[in-house]
Amino acid sequence: MNPLLSRLQPYPFERLRQLHADVAPNPAYKAISLGIGEPRHATPQLIKDALTASLSGLASYPGTLGEPKLRQAMADWVARRYDLKLDPAIQILPVNGSREALFSLAQTVLDSSKPGATVVCPNPFYQIYEGAALLAGAQTWFAPSDPARNFAVDWAGVPEAVWAKTQLVFVCSPGNPTGAVMSLDEWKLLFELSDRHGFVIASDECYSEIYFRDEAPLGGLQAAARLGRHDFKNLVSLTSLSKRSNVPGLRSGFVAGDASLIKPFLLYRTYHGSAMSPVVQAASIAAWNDERHVVDNRAMYREKFAQVTPMLSAVMDVALPDAGFYLWAGIPETFKGSDTAFSRELLALYNVVVLPGSYLARDAQGHNPGAGRIRMALVAETAECVEAAQRIVQFIQSKAH
Repeated sequence: MNPLLSRLQPYPFERLRQLHADVAPNPAYKAISLGIGEPRHATPQLIKDALTASLSGLASYPGTLGEPKLRQAMADWVARRYDLKLDPAIQILPVNGSREALFSLAQTVLDSSKPGATVVCPNPFYQIYEGAALLAGAQTWFAPSDPARNFAVDWAGVPEAVWAKTQLVFVCSPGNPTGAVMSLDEWKLLFELSDRHGFVIASDECYSEIYFRDEAPLGGLQAAARLGRHDFKNLVSLTSLSKRSNVPGLRSGFVAGDASLIKPFLLYRTYHGSAMSPVVQAASIAAWNDERHVVDNRAMYREKFAQVTPMLSAVMDVALPDAGFYLWAGIPETFKGSDTAFSRELLALYNVVVLPGSYLARDAQGHNPGAGRIRMALVAETAECVEAAQRIVQFIQSKAH
């Protein structure tokens, strides 16, 4: 067996399953899960129609580079969303969802033969970053986060000795689980560090289309262009249809940016066998070419967050995030900082599942920044999310007396 597999930690949802294994949920309540960030709004009909209309594509092997029409649809979306002109022939590559691409990109970029090969990750973070780094033979270094800025990454807090060994940096903006969005100044600092040390930046932007303010979140390629970096040196952005278009089962997204990175990534993927099905390509073209369903989807999230956030903020340390569909909440002092105990008791008494924040972070700089917090995925319909929030309020209030 590959000895690197032993370096992996159990996935958060496996840890959650084990945490709840001996908990008997209160049968007086219908089960509600806010644990997994799986979109549950209806898939738009136009995507389903495009899918069923293209079933003849099942008779053909797909090319790894994808059909020109698909890459053009992706480039057109980038132009509308970020006011950027990309060459779809060399700067865009279709992928089977951003998760798959995040993992395989690390295998392409990292050179484990160099001593101390390092990947810098946010903390808290999406766990694929760590797994991708470890299985590529690198080590991970978790950047400090700033609770005063919704746990935004403090890139300036990473020591120069770490940057000197860094080959890849994972950025998540809007962040999972915090919802924080990187500013142009933060991007400027990270680009300067990349120029100095030569590392690649992988910007995970799968939550970019769910936001609550008038201005859409700043993208990595957009930030680079604003700073005069039109060649996107050492930068790729990854995005997905899963959250934007409510099609997590479609497994469709793309990677865009530095053509000198896209080329070897294409070579890796050709051997990796990760070409997108022609049927999925047709459905993806329909999704990227339509914005109406995205606006409607965003409106549904805005409505439910507008109802749920004030309810929970009355009893927890939580506020409306910049973007994304998670609430990253601090539990009351009554629970003595135990996010795992909070999760167990909430399930036992009110049949609501939430994910302990400590499962989404690692001990670094002397503490686990997720400890004492929980992540709630507001992915269900508004009424179900409101009911879950009401139960959580009752639970917290009952423990306060």
